[in-house]
Amino acid sequence: MDKAKNEKLGLLARFQQLWKTNPLFSTGIALIVMVVVQTLALTFNSSYEGFGGWFMSWLNNWISILRGNAAIGIIALGMTFVIISGGIDLSVGSVYVAVGAFTMVLLDEGPNGWLGAIGISGIPAILIALVAAAAFGSLLGEGNGLLISNGKMPPFIATLGTMQILRSVTQYFMKTQSPTLPDPYKEIARFQIGGMQLMPILYWAIAAVVMYLISKQTTFGRYVFAIGSNERTTRLSGVNVRKVKRRVYALTGLLVAGAAIIQTSRIGSMDYASAGSGFEMDAIAAVIVGGTSMSGGRGSVVGTVFGTLIVAVMNNLLNLIGVDPYLSTAFKGGIIIAAVLLQRKEKN
Repeated sequence: MDKAKNEKLGLLARFQQLWKTNPLFSTGIALIVMVVVQTLALTFNSSYEGFGGWFMSWLNNWISILRGNAAIGIIALGMTFVIISGGIDLSVGSVYVAVGAFTMVLLDEGPNGWLGAIGISGIPAILIALVAAAAFGSLLGEGNGLLISNGKMPPFIATLGTMQILRSVTQYFMKTQSPTLPDPYKEIARFQIGGMQLMPILYWAIAAVVMYLISKQTTFGRYVFAIGSNERTTRLSGVNVRKVKRRVYALTGLLVAGAAIIQTSRIGSMDYASAGSGFEMDAIAAVIVGGTSMSGGRGSVVGTVFGTLIVAVMNNLLNLIGVDPYLSTAFKGGIIIAAVLLQRKEKN
């Protein structure tokens, strides 16, 4: 009896230690709990016949969750690197709408389409638009990096300014535009696998793997962590801190461009007044809930994926149990506060 009791106490102590010292472990446990609660809520809110009907309802619900949050998940991957480096990027929603508008104008099948006006259409036009969108997103991110690294501006102020500028300029130029996208472009996200639209989820998974490898297997990834941990020491060790920071924001811009391409091809249009609004909060929430430290120097891509899923499942759960949509943001804010308080407790 005493031996069994000691083993239980030892397991409990080990669990508590992992919970306090390993953010990925605690985030994973939280995700498991959320998934179980969400599954129970779906069970009580669904009408199905037998296990097969229940399983298809569960599967379709999960596919809908993953597909609907793929864009935020991709943006959050870039935000992970930004926050690990000790920065913040409030402009991701505006970069998203700017890149989306730019891509749609390039591919517009109407008389105002830029590529169509010079006689380029079909697959060549789509390939050119994809490359141009990726370059444009990276350029906008590079601009943020220049303001922060070379202009010595605080990341909060620099990206707050570009957030306002980009959305305002996009709305101005697009107020008389109604672009029509070609059907082949829409297949980027709408192409079906097994009768289901899984492409956005696949793109998110690929981006997560690539970003994980960058964080773990490249010198650039190590520099990002080093800068977030101690920027002065990293600079004195010979690292070009300015260059690394510019690349971090450029990489984030590239990922935001990818999210814009996925969403515009999936939806086929964009509301320039509200598209991307709140994306910065959703991305930051996913990163912080995933265990990345707001003070920089600590975090993981896997944790961000878990954090994105936790926020996504929470939103779905609130919808399933009938919580007023206006309160969903309040719950999200509460999760951010709780995650930051937990980080501070662990640090102390």
